[in-house]
Amino acid sequence: MNILAIGNSFSEDATRYLHNIAKADGENLQVTNLYIGGCSLERHYRNMLSDEKKYELQYNGHRTGFYVSLREALLNRKWDVITLQQVSSSSFVKESYLPYIISIADFVRRYAPQVKLYLHQTWAYEEGSQKLFERAKYDRADRMLNDIVKVNLEIADLIGAEEIIRSGELFGELLKKGIKEIYRDTYHASLGIGRYALALLWYRTITKKPVLENRFCDFDEPISEEEIRLIKETVDCLD
Repeated sequence: MNILAIGNSFSEDATRYLHNIAKADGENLQVTNLYIGGCSLERHYRNMLSDEKKYELQYNGHRTGFYVSLREALLNRKWDVITLQQVSSSSFVKESYLPYIISIADFVRRYAPQVKLYLHQTWAYEEGSQKLFERAKYDRADRMLNDIVKVNLEIADLIGAEEIIRSGELFGELLKKGIKEIYRDTYHASLGIGRYALALLWYRTITKKPVLENRFCDFDEPISEEEIRLIKETVDCLD
């Protein structure tokens, strides 16, 4: 199965371990992330129009140093799933998606008519962080998350997305269970727990397979056995 994420550092976080999680389960998922840090849907749209090689191609969780245009990436292979997302600082504002995501979705389907289109729901910033107050303009993280969830439901319906990958909701549930180390800088996912949880959710959403018995454990930061168990249980229960 071939997965393409049209995103930014948040899709980089989410796909770091995805290929190897699938491999540990005997599944062959080839995962490509089109990376531009902080890339918004408006910028993706302008890149689509210019056809410039603006995206660093990340393959199976690793940077390649190779740059491609959006059209080149779409034509590179037969994709099974392609994900779209808004930049986190605008993910809670419906107007910021429009009209860009409609044109991008049409462009994707023109070059990959067989594909299943997914919407990647990003997550709220860490409670109490300056970025939450100053950039997102929220006094509480749960209010940011509630708006992200609401907007993503509306946008997914608008573009006919097959699924929403509910990363923001997953982070919210993990925090309720006392798993705190999900951030590394108050907004990106931590290199261990955060990225692992996201990749497990992507795997579960895309393959529909339960993750409780998945044996992947090669993390960039340590994760305790208890944390691994809680993350797996939370992902499996997020349907």
